[in-house]
Amino acid sequence: MTPVLELAETSLRYRGSAAPVVQDISLAVETGQSLALVGESGAGKTTLLRLLLGLARPTSGTVRFDGADLGLRDRAQMRRFRRSVQCVFQDPYSSLDPRRRVGAIVAEPLRSLGIDSRVSAAPKVTDALERVGLPADAAERYPHEFSGGQRQRIAIARATVCEPRVLLADEPVSALDVTTRVKVVDLLAELKEERGLTLVMVSHDLSVVASLCERTAVLERGRVVEQGETAQVLGAPAHPYTRRLIDSVPRLPV
Repeated sequence: MTPVLELAETSLRYRGSAAPVVQDISLAVETGQSLALVGESGAGKTTLLRLLLGLARPTSGTVRFDGADLGLRDRAQMRRFRRSVQCVFQDPYSSLDPRRRVGAIVAEPLRSLGIDSRVSAAPKVTDALERVGLPADAAERYPHEFSGGQRQRIAIARATVCEPRVLLADEPVSALDVTTRVKVVDLLAELKEERGLTLVMVSHDLSVVASLCERTAVLERGRVVEQGETAQVLGAPAHPYTRRLIDSVPRLPV
């Protein structure tokens, strides 16, 4: 089976930097799979997500979508890619335009990708909001009228309204309190199951990774040092860096 997203010996070096931000990364994400990217701050997780989103061009190696090299200058291919691959960002407030009503925010991918007009998008917006647990009248309100967890649900509705095949999530619950975090993780799990979504998630929270992702890739200083089934990587880590990450997780005294 051809991976839906793939990095092949991919490196990225920013102009003027002494070393690559990510180097010789090889990852394959199968359809319907959930993959976590974990590591300390500065390990290259978000840069890797930018490559998978087509927001950065690799210095060497390739990024592939459905087996074809992702050509950032191929407008037709990128339109298909944008419709198939959507993203949820870390801060649900800064990622939502405070001057626009929620309905317009959620409908934006439908309009920008040429899928629907404002009028024909309305039923899909209603469905997307209800799917994430928000009432239909939420469309007429503004982001500041919602809690942090509800704003992240709005962001998820926006990302899924065009029925993407792949959802990329950059620390989607790290800005939320513990109780809300659990609810949003449950929501992502439900959407993945019901919609057959492929999920790639950046996270520093190993408990979230363990509950949501089937596979895990561990990054250290821009390189993947370990990858495999999440239960194996977290339960019996093979690399010293992975063991240090797990040992650094705070535990309540018994």
